[in-house]
Amino acid sequence: MDYLNNFFLIALPYLALAIFLIGTIFRYTSRKFQFSSLSSQFLEGRKLFYGSVPFHWGVIFVFFGHLIAFLFPGSVLAWNSQPLRLMILEITAFIFGISMLVGLINLVIRRYTTARLSPVTNKMDLIVYVLLIIQTVAGLWIAYNFRWGSSWFSTLLTPYLYSIFTFNPDITAVSLLPWPVKLHIAGAFVILSIFPFTRLVHMLVLPLNYLWRPYQQVTWYWNRKKVRSSSTPWSLQRPENT
Repeated sequence: MDYLNNFFLIALPYLALAIFLIGTIFRYTSRKFQFSSLSSQFLEGRKLFYGSVPFHWGVIFVFFGHLIAFLFPGSVLAWNSQPLRLMILEITAFIFGISMLVGLINLVIRRYTTARLSPVTNKMDLIVYVLLIIQTVAGLWIAYNFRWGSSWFSTLLTPYLYSIFTFNPDITAVSLLPWPVKLHIAGAFVILSIFPFTRLVHMLVLPLNYLWRPYQQVTWYWNRKKVRSSSTPWSLQRPENT
């Protein structure tokens, strides 16, 4: 089993990091204007709300929860030294994980049941959805079956990740973890490797310039009530607004 541990816990992480870095730099320098989420909100907004909001709230909490345990393991362990605080943290994280899963399912249903979205949907979208759902379900399953993940993450996974990023890989402790946990780690690196080739790259570019850029002035020549009416037919003519 040593060769499997070496592949999933050493070779795969370095391969994923290399693809992520090279792919991200290449895409940003060669296709800068595609470095976005390619939003489809203007095509359909109601269903998007019930998918995007719970998904993003879940992602934000889960991601920063993992990041804090990685950056400040001692603080997390100190917080968890009180059983009540440990319970609050674990239950809260589990709830946000469920929120992420519910949002993902709603986004998948919206993406593949709304006719307007078909022209702007590609194969990579399906791959991303499948990987994210598998990773989220696996994370919830691990959180339920291997309790107090915030503590053993800080104790076992943080030193392992530090060893990866410092190019001195040490899998002695992490290789003893159950295979569902190790496959969950591998799944995270697989998602990282496809990052540059998906809509997920928008997470790397925060639109901070929106905070200080001047307002955009739009001169509208159409009849607003007619244009915004759902009964107005689609037109192939060039819009008259500027």
